[in-house]
Amino acid sequence: MRIADIFDFPNLLAFGAFLGGWIAYSFVVEFPVFARHGLSRQMNRQREVWMQTLLKRDLRMIDTAIMTGLQQGTGFFASACIFAIGGCFALIGSAEQIALIVTDLPLEGRFDRGLVEAKLLGLVTIFAFAFFKFGWSYRLFNYCSILIGAIPMRQEADANPEAAEAAVRRALTMNRIAARHFNAGLRGIFFGLAYLGWFVGPLVLVGTTVLVILILGHRQFFSDANVSLREP
Repeated sequence: MRIADIFDFPNLLAFGAFLGGWIAYSFVVEFPVFARHGLSRQMNRQREVWMQTLLKRDLRMIDTAIMTGLQQGTGFFASACIFAIGGCFALIGSAEQIALIVTDLPLEGRFDRGLVEAKLLGLVTIFAFAFFKFGWSYRLFNYCSILIGAIPMRQEADANPEAAEAAVRRALTMNRIAARHFNAGLRGIFFGLAYLGWFVGPLVLVGTTVLVILILGHRQFFSDANVSLREP
């Protein structure tokens, strides 16, 4: 069966707008020219402050507690993605009933079992992408915990500051990479919520995509959290 037999032109156009919006927003958030004004970049600077402060501490239980919290949050979202994928597969078995329910609504467009199943498979793909991002982020945070454990204690750092600074940079870089993958997974969940609008119709998908981009963009660049972290 060809794609054209499942999706008509409005659905293909709406799906293209959805993917384009997701890719464009990710590019803006990651591209250095724009990212330097974002909340994620501000937090990366705070990660560096954290690692430098860690180097001066005699006892580092607070740092291990922070890493535990980061791993637990990442593990929670990874588990949530697994449940979401399982729910989508369960809904695929009820695709015909879903199509009948949507058909009864006062909406324009074609709705049938093949279209609903294709949309559900797309939703599975989105949550699978998010799961892999969270899974890799969880592992990188685990590696970061090991690198933090390898940072010399304060007395040893004073004796060999170059080696201590190199250990701090390794842990900082690993932490930033883990955070980047975590943010990508979280972004996938948000756009997965926008994708749900497609089950109502192509125009709704475009609307929910724009809404999610506006919400995420405001939080990333114009939120109170971002303003509070900007250096004077």
